[in-house]
Amino acid sequence: MSEAEARPSNFIRQIIDKDLADGKHTSVHTRFPPEPNGYLHIGHAKSICLNFGIAQDYQGQCNLRFDDTNPEKEDVEYVESIKNDVSWLGFEWSGDVCYSSNYFDKLYEYAVELINKGLAYVDELSPEQIREYRGTLTAPGKPSPYRDRSVEENLALFEKMRDGGFEEGTACLRAKIDMSSSFMVMRDPVLYRVRFAHHHQTGDKWCIYPMYDFTHCISDALEGITHSLCTLEFQDNRRLYDWVLENITIDCQPHQYEFSRLNLEYTVMSKRKLNQLVTEKLVNGWDDPHPVKIVIENYQGEGETLSIANHPNKPEMGTREVPFTREVWIEREDFREEANKKYKRLVLGKEVRLRGAYVIKAERIEKDEAGNITTIFCSYDADTLGKNPADGRKVKGVIHWVSADKGLPAEIRLYDRLFTVANPAAADNFAETINPESLVVSKGFVEPSLAAADASQGYQFERMGYFCADIKDSSAESLVFNRTVGLRDTWAKVEAK
Repeated sequence: MSEAEARPSNFIRQIIDKDLADGKHTSVHTRFPPEPNGYLHIGHAKSICLNFGIAQDYQGQCNLRFDDTNPEKEDVEYVESIKNDVSWLGFEWSGDVCYSSNYFDKLYEYAVELINKGLAYVDELSPEQIREYRGTLTAPGKPSPYRDRSVEENLALFEKMRDGGFEEGTACLRAKIDMSSSFMVMRDPVLYRVRFAHHHQTGDKWCIYPMYDFTHCISDALEGITHSLCTLEFQDNRRLYDWVLENITIDCQPHQYEFSRLNLEYTVMSKRKLNQLVTEKLVNGWDDPHPVKIVIENYQGEGETLSIANHPNKPEMGTREVPFTREVWIEREDFREEANKKYKRLVLGKEVRLRGAYVIKAERIEKDEAGNITTIFCSYDADTLGKNPADGRKVKGVIHWVSADKGLPAEIRLYDRLFTVANPAAADNFAETINPESLVVSKGFVEPSLAAADASQGYQFERMGYFCADIKDSSAESLVFNRTVGLRDTWAKVEAK
């Protein structure tokens, strides 16, 4: 089976395969074009993996292009964050990072070309009037009184726009298409608007900025994009995408293809709403109970180093060295003074095995003035390292632990559903549906081998889930781990019954 035959297929790959087989294209060139107006979310990861993944599979190219036509909402901080996200996902863009603003001069020339062809005009209706004149889904729009200006007048007015002769909202350049079109996007869409705003790439050179629908298709063509992949909400916009390219003098004629958006429940897929969560600090964490200390009273010596398997059923994953000492930390939920037979953890007067170490028995406890357990005093069976008790007694429970002397303090962030409803975007005020327990920040201890934890590496914490070191907050002096995937806790199910 060839590499091409082994690849999973879908309608986009089928289109690409046909284009290559028919000679329409000799190579594949895609792009990922985010607007740098916020941090990316998991929905963008689908687009990143699709565009960069297809380019990789077909030995093609994929550009990282910032569609930076809205200077008031964009920032270099988001540019750098997006670049880091693409790299974190394991992809490299082709050549230098691209910006739509690189093409502002060319875009202006193409706008002038449309004016010269009688296909664009300067409109002085207010934004409110433009919306009114556009009509509705069931009623056609009506033409602007400025729609039939001469080419010469439109050229002069567009130059006046460029030179700062109009206030914001008093003039715009519109395409002259069809005010009765059944597609709202084709009812003389705005191509340029006046904005007196500093741009993070071009500074104060421009006071007019092109709209996304005008910029996007031309940027694709200038970069030689063969397959322009975007989500389904841009399906109607494809008509405008094609109209612009068909009516300007440009060699490359890319085509837009749409794929479904990634939709997840109990979260929002909107950069605006995500930014609101961050800026308004709507999500806060809190500390839950700390681990509890065990003192093994009959353990002699300063400690020892145990060789523990990284996976109990996969010896090929190797082992790691873990320090064992007289005092160890355990999860507070792993001990009870009294419990029924289904509870397989440590109970006062009963035994349990410390994972990879010895069998211990809880003999007595110590509490503070508030009645909280501070210390569990235990005894251990020195002959149970790596084997069952010699007298044949059965010890079914196993719990994890960390040396109290050698373990490293760490902040553990436990993430849960961000919202209490499946579709918070449908709520009148999505902020009111935030899950107050979406983040629990715990203070705990980890094995010393995690002192140099790599943020790109995943780690499984016993019975807690998979974690990674926080890329910004974690350091050797102050460890911070974020839970990325939780594990099912069977005891929690038992208690829920």
